[in-house]
Amino acid sequence: MQIIDGKQTAKDIKREIAEEVAKLVASGQRPPHLAAILVGNDGGSETYVANKVKACEDCGFESSTLRFDATITEDELIAHIKGLNENPNVDGFIVQLPLPKHINEERVIEAIDYHKDVDGFHPINVGRLSIGLPGFKSATPSGIIELLDRYHIDTKGKHAVVLGRSNIVGKPIAMLLMQKAKPGDCTVTVCHSSTQNLKEICLQADIIIAALGCPEFVKADMVKPGAVIIDVGTTRVADATRPTGYRLTGDVDFANVAEKASYITPVPGGVGPMTICSLMKNTLLARKGELFNF
Repeated sequence: MQIIDGKQTAKDIKREIAEEVAKLVASGQRPPHLAAILVGNDGGSETYVANKVKACEDCGFESSTLRFDATITEDELIAHIKGLNENPNVDGFIVQLPLPKHINEERVIEAIDYHKDVDGFHPINVGRLSIGLPGFKSATPSGIIELLDRYHIDTKGKHAVVLGRSNIVGKPIAMLLMQKAKPGDCTVTVCHSSTQNLKEICLQADIIIAALGCPEFVKADMVKPGAVIIDVGTTRVADATRPTGYRLTGDVDFANVAEKASYITPVPGGVGPMTICSLMKNTLLARKGELFNF
């Protein structure tokens, strides 16, 4: 069994990005600029945005954060989005989700210029992904593909089972895995809350992508020997032994499943660092402006 170290891989990629940015600046061009919109005071969102700001510093990017009270109206928020769309010094931006319940997330996402949609959520980018055209790929699925590539995990002809059908992870990673690409060329089964015979399906999988948000859902008796396990879940579970009072737990029963897996991602330190790293890669692509020029 080999642990897939997303933390170290992300460090390597950020170093590579920083080297490219240094060359860009040395040639007289400005560095990439990533902006983030944060609405309300959600602790998890605050932490995530802070991590993105730190990643920008590591990569030599400029960054800015627009903070708004949870009482902001949908129209006011969209007006700020349009301002970022029209700002030539902002290459890409994200609207941190979730948003307050009175705001329609779909309308907000569609208001983003897809050329600056570095989260890869806009319907145009999702559509381009589905048919294999260049576009911004969702950060977490893109990070998973990067891990499979850098660890030289063979995916061609393999059976990949994706647990979860979210628009952010489940659906896009399924589309990426079935593309004619490397990594890719998988036969993909997407499972969800209405799937029957789930254990039997998982036992057929060469690769399992667990993205359910259900702590330790994937047990050892659901995994065949030698399977590759990618754990996307990050749930806070109460733990009185920790200073924080909780620990982060994935969707996989790591201690027991690891004994059967050929490769496995830990939580934390697996997919998580790659998500922010993929966002940096997308921002650099946005700065270079080459993605949609073909």
